[in-house]
Amino acid sequence: MIVKNAANLWRFSFTLNLAVMLSNQYTMSKAGSISNLKLKEVEIGDPEASQVQITVKAVGLNFADIFAMHGLYSATPKGSFVPGLEFSGVVEKIGDKVTDFKVGDRVMGVTKFGGYVTHINHDQRYISHLKDDWSFEEGAAYLVQGLTAYYALVSLGNIQDQSTVLIHSGAGGVGIMANRIAKQFNAFTIGTIGSDRKTEVLKNEGFDEIIVRGADFKEKLANSLSGKDLNIIVETIGGKIFKEGYRQLAPQGRMVAVGVSQFASPGKIPNYLKLIWHYLNRPKIDPQEMIQENKGVLAFNLIWLYDRVHLMNEMLKEMSKMDLGKPMVGKTFTWDQMYDAIKFFQSGNSTGKVVVTI
Repeated sequence: MIVKNAANLWRFSFTLNLAVMLSNQYTMSKAGSISNLKLKEVEIGDPEASQVQITVKAVGLNFADIFAMHGLYSATPKGSFVPGLEFSGVVEKIGDKVTDFKVGDRVMGVTKFGGYVTHINHDQRYISHLKDDWSFEEGAAYLVQGLTAYYALVSLGNIQDQSTVLIHSGAGGVGIMANRIAKQFNAFTIGTIGSDRKTEVLKNEGFDEIIVRGADFKEKLANSLSGKDLNIIVETIGGKIFKEGYRQLAPQGRMVAVGVSQFASPGKIPNYLKLIWHYLNRPKIDPQEMIQENKGVLAFNLIWLYDRVHLMNEMLKEMSKMDLGKPMVGKTFTWDQMYDAIKFFQSGNSTGKVVVTI
């Protein structure tokens, strides 16, 4: 009898072990160097009442990931953490209070870090259904870029019909989505890029003017405006480009800063001498001059929006009413090529979204 019970207990334990979900995840032991990013296998339990369990199929890369791994992002978790802000996949299990999703649904989601994983339990409020004709790669390329562009232009930029909008990094995921949103308001859009190799992307996206940034940015911007008032700038660069854009901004114009790419470093660790130089020489604007010139600068990061999920979901509903098309996926890498994907993303050669598939 004891032997028989022991055998049954072993079989029961073995069955439980088979039911345990294992997730592979890229984990940073600490911020500071991308060399600290290591692949680990962890167990995840069943989803909580308001959570869904998702088998991840694709992960989107973002500048915030790099800044977090370099330890330059104020929202970076202390100690060990998993990078990644967005993903797409298939629902495997649902919690007792989940009503909007079922097992087998194709979904996309945003996270406050924790996206570089093969499986995840996540609050249903941060999950959206993936359109039937969208790939998983496209699902992992939409939410962060779309929300950033919408919040910059509509919520903060107060875009109006036939506004003139300057969009930096126009060939990137945010830049492309910003142009599409601006066109919903019949805007005249000027896109800037760091290399003429990206010109064709902007042409295909319907930018009205294209600027390859350089020492002559001042003259190029003035020529592109051709006397038009510059109403909104989606600012992603910083430094002299920031200052000249602000100088040419029209009265009542708004510059919305969503990133500062000049602080990005291509290596595994930040270039601290470059960072210090850029920091000491960063643009400074006198509030008294802002009053006199009647124009302003606003800024935000998406983590702030993540903590206000009701606002985020309101924006997604408004975005769904727009004809924005599928997000542009510029290049994909496989799960075991994560380091190559990060290196390519850091190079500045990417267009659209860089996605890692699983």
